[in-house]
Amino acid sequence: MKIKAAVLQQMGLPAPYAISRPLAIRELDLAPPGPGEVLVRIEAAGLCHSDLSVINGNRPRPMPMVLGHEAAGVVEETGADVPDFAPGDHVVMVFMPNCGHCMPCAEGRPALCIPGAAANGAGTLLSGARRLSCEDATFNHHLGCSAFATHAVVSRASLVRIDPALPMDIAALFGCAVLTGVGAVVNTARLQPGQSALIVGLGGVGLAAVLGAVAAGAGRIFAVDLNEEKLALAKSLGATDTLNAADPRAAEIIREESGGGVDVGFDMAGAPRAAALAYQAVRRGGTTVVAGLSPPDATLAVPLVGLVADERTLKGSYIGTCVPLRDVPRYIAMYQRGILPVDRLVSGRLALEDINEGFDKLHDGTAVRQVVIMHAS
Repeated sequence: MKIKAAVLQQMGLPAPYAISRPLAIRELDLAPPGPGEVLVRIEAAGLCHSDLSVINGNRPRPMPMVLGHEAAGVVEETGADVPDFAPGDHVVMVFMPNCGHCMPCAEGRPALCIPGAAANGAGTLLSGARRLSCEDATFNHHLGCSAFATHAVVSRASLVRIDPALPMDIAALFGCAVLTGVGAVVNTARLQPGQSALIVGLGGVGLAAVLGAVAAGAGRIFAVDLNEEKLALAKSLGATDTLNAADPRAAEIIREESGGGVDVGFDMAGAPRAAALAYQAVRRGGTTVVAGLSPPDATLAVPLVGLVADERTLKGSYIGTCVPLRDVPRYIAMYQRGILPVDRLVSGRLALEDINEGFDKLHDGTAVRQVVIMHAS
């Protein structure tokens, strides 16, 4: 079938993207779903820093590629061996498909699936296939989803069925921002009621972490960013204290205000300075969780004596240490009960044709979560 999609031909084009136009809206051919695959009509897709990091070249991927990994849609067709989905099902895409058989999957850690990670790095679906083409050229899939398109063929392992009453523009956020942000708080850190938390970086993932900390019953929540509007939003979402990241005394102030340091610090920005702050502001015996994806060559210098003598814990968190079939429905139920007001993270809605302008807003830090509405009503 013919689809319309946002294609990245070359990484590293400079901002502003409204001028350099790294994403071209093209007509492509989408092959039918193979065994274990599903054809989804994409309804809404969020713009995430993981997409931006491919555009700017920080996360190298095979080109050309149809981007987009945070999305919701409706099943239109299933391939063979897909007994758990049917046409008409509403679904959320999860950008790490899991095979269910490798060691991490067997340990209950599907976010670390080895075949899933290999397929994502190669630009294929979990099966190793590519279903996107145009004339004689084959196009790569982004994280098994390629959701900046009117339709996508994905592995059934990339999908979670959801309540059809959930608006699609909100549903999309549960596939990445909410899984990663809330999951880092409740799954990776296992934040306890009354504990204090620091969240550095207030994009969609960071603000979702604020929501997660509030839901977990954190006693004090410090939110740090360079953007004053995002700091104000974090405060309105439940952060008790806000601080501009430009303040050279930020870590010292947080330690003073929290009585020696917070229990858990979260880096949601994916930058060495953010991770350093999240480490420096944690108390003795506390935990630092790094959930923001940084460039491959970024490093964090940690004094080993403090790691040992203070018995600190430094942990990574990928997709919020999630189990998608468990966590997506749970977080959606929490949203529907008013516990996770995810809708407040949406800072704009746009058409697919305006996607380059949307990434300019993400690049300059003025947007939280923009959502592409794929089919105008």
